[in-house]
Amino acid sequence: MATAQRCPLCRQTFFCGRGHVYSRKHQRQLKVALDRLLPQVEAARKAVRAAQVERYVPEHERCCWCLCCSCEVRKHLSHGNLTVLHGGLLEHLASPEHKKATNRFWWENKAEAQVKEKFLISPQDYARFKKSMVKGLDSYEEKEDEVIREMAARIREAEHSRQEVVRSVLEPQAVPDPEEGSSAPGSWTGTHSQGASASEQPSYLDLPPAPELDWMDTGQPLTFIGHQDTPGVGNIHSGATPPWMVQDEEYSSRNQQIGPSYEEFLKEKEKQKLKKLPPDRVGANFDHNSSTSAGWLPSFGRVWNNGRRWQSRHQFKTEAAARNKQQSHKEKS
Repeated sequence: MATAQRCPLCRQTFFCGRGHVYSRKHQRQLKVALDRLLPQVEAARKAVRAAQVERYVPEHERCCWCLCCSCEVRKHLSHGNLTVLHGGLLEHLASPEHKKATNRFWWENKAEAQVKEKFLISPQDYARFKKSMVKGLDSYEEKEDEVIREMAARIREAEHSRQEVVRSVLEPQAVPDPEEGSSAPGSWTGTHSQGASASEQPSYLDLPPAPELDWMDTGQPLTFIGHQDTPGVGNIHSGATPPWMVQDEEYSSRNQQIGPSYEEFLKEKEKQKLKKLPPDRVGANFDHNSSTSAGWLPSFGRVWNNGRRWQSRHQFKTEAAARNKQQSHKEKS
């Protein structure tokens, strides 16, 4: 009898020896597994002639399952903040370990020999990929430099416009007197030329000093409301006790307790316990303070002296249902 062997593709144990790899089910599972890996290999093969370099993002840490080596392989190649798309998969496909594992996988599973070359990368193709990767890195750096230059130009333009606005606000405006202008036009021209030459220099040197506000000036509309001292009562400036440290007479006399008493706390604790019980339980709404007579026990319509208790209970339920049915018929009529 043949020894038990397990097929990782079919995920089952077989006892037919090498004959299992020729079965229709095994070949179908093999084709499905290869078709699942083939699109990723073809996408990586397209990157041999034109390598793509992008900025690193967490999605570039994805891995793919190599069917021949039975291990996970990083799909992309990342270094720092740059990522070469499909670089990790191409590096694995071009390795001699992958080639050896592919030959063994094809021999053990009896796959088609024409398809095996699609899952291998030759050393020449990998060298071509390295050259394209260098070109991709150079072009990426050029694009980044161009973006940085554009950002710097926008920043300089914004800074220049901001300085122009500040200069136009802080620059003193020369307003000529019409009488002086009519009598001495030359002096106004000289003053205007001096103002123009002074505007070319930094404007913060020519700013007039800020006027000092005198709050005691008679022209200010201030009103004196008088002293607010209460007669007969001191304050903290005269050495009296601050009001927040004076004990309240009513509080000291009554000595009122803050918060609920211990009895109220116990009652509230019992109420909280009762809230956790089901609201429809027997005796939930019973008033324990009410006076009850000797016949307070519930009546089930008969005396239970013999027989099983469930018989009287079921009989009572049947009679109660019939009684409710009759009452409903009467209400409808």
